[in-house]
Amino acid sequence: MLTNFKKNWLSNIRGDTLSGIVVALALIPEAIAFSIIAGVDPKVGLYASFCIAVVTALAGGRAGMISGATGAMALLMVTLVKEHGLQYLLCATLLTGVLQIIFGYLNLGNLIRFVSSSVVTGFVNSLAILIFMAQLPEITHAPMTVYALVGIGLLIIYLFPFIPLIGKLLPSPLICILILTLVSTYFELNVHTVGDMGQLPSTLPIFLWPQVPLTLHTLYIILPYSVALALVGLLESMMTVTIIDELTNTTSHRNRECKGQGLANIVSGMMGGMAGCAMIGQSMINIKSGGRSRLSTLFAGIFLLFMVLCLDNWIRQIPMAALVAIMIMVSIGTFSWDSILHLKRHPLTNNIIMLVTVVAVVATENLAIGVLIGVFLSALFFAQKIAHRMEVERVGEENSKVQTYRVRGHVFFASTERFISSFDSKEALDHVVIDLAGAHFWDICAMTALDKVVLKLQNQGAQIDLLHFDRAKADYFRHL
Repeated sequence: MLTNFKKNWLSNIRGDTLSGIVVALALIPEAIAFSIIAGVDPKVGLYASFCIAVVTALAGGRAGMISGATGAMALLMVTLVKEHGLQYLLCATLLTGVLQIIFGYLNLGNLIRFVSSSVVTGFVNSLAILIFMAQLPEITHAPMTVYALVGIGLLIIYLFPFIPLIGKLLPSPLICILILTLVSTYFELNVHTVGDMGQLPSTLPIFLWPQVPLTLHTLYIILPYSVALALVGLLESMMTVTIIDELTNTTSHRNRECKGQGLANIVSGMMGGMAGCAMIGQSMINIKSGGRSRLSTLFAGIFLLFMVLCLDNWIRQIPMAALVAIMIMVSIGTFSWDSILHLKRHPLTNNIIMLVTVVAVVATENLAIGVLIGVFLSALFFAQKIAHRMEVERVGEENSKVQTYRVRGHVFFASTERFISSFDSKEALDHVVIDLAGAHFWDICAMTALDKVVLKLQNQGAQIDLLHFDRAKADYFRHL
């Protein structure tokens, strides 16, 4: 117990503290922006990011991952807020959390193993593109000073790690924010700052039970939104868990993360916040800034609230160019460049799945839709590949009245047509032996196809013997 506590909380205090500060600074403008997207006050997103980060640090299943208000979740809330208001959003957030906890106890977090590496790569690449595209409004038609600050910021981020002492003392994204803020303030540059994003809250979040009637009509209104939020939130969180696992060469508890996300959303809804989930951009910032344990996630949430309440005058002066530089660094580091360099070496189907996932995500700006399309394509290509590996071999002399058919491979809905066509039901035979020793029957379509073959051969007057039929039935009944 003590060893696990030290590993999860005290193994990287300095790195987690500094990375928590960087992440908190990056969370502020994004939380405000996502609140604006959802049509609510900026404090709703800020309170959500604080509550979700703190709770997932304590109850989540992935150390070092950052969770908070996200764009994908905000987009799902727009209609609910517009038609029914904030109170119904808070109520939907509570139900979202309850559903996610139920999903966790149902072990739905394990379903992420059905997502192929091609889909994960497409998810990563599309996310990197979306992160970069999200920075374009800040640098499109901007004055030259903004471009200069972004350029200086990128130089600081990439060059400072190689400077002795300083590069090892502080994470370069934090140095970028400090230097660009000092430069912008000292020279009184007319650039977009965090303060221009919206009004920062001046009070702590308080317990706030949604003021909605507790009726079936309310449930009818919020249930569709809560189900969508719960599924999208867990999908993004599980995908982010997979990426962080690979980056840190560690493992996580996915079902615990489902429950932790659910508890975090319940707390967020009770504190006046919106529903949220894992944030790949901020998680990447945390990892690249040296954050590894739960302490980094906890500090990110605590520092966020502390800065907003106590350092608001300083926070408002941070130029958005500094945060743009950090997010560009994240997008560059997130993108899987090997997936482009090795396109010719990878199978065509893998490339198609990856590219379609990227296009779908970028076109819809919805990570969940892109991933679901990628999973569907993966399943389709896999079924097609396995179906072609099913074969029926005819053994015996051509004109003999006794024939043996040996079935090998997987017989299921995608291969039944080929299975049936492999038997010559028009030939007059006295005795037909169908050897199923090397076959696997997986669904009702496969068993129905076998019945059709036997019936057709029997109608031609043949006596049918099924060898190893019990084994074929065992495959079928085992997977009902």
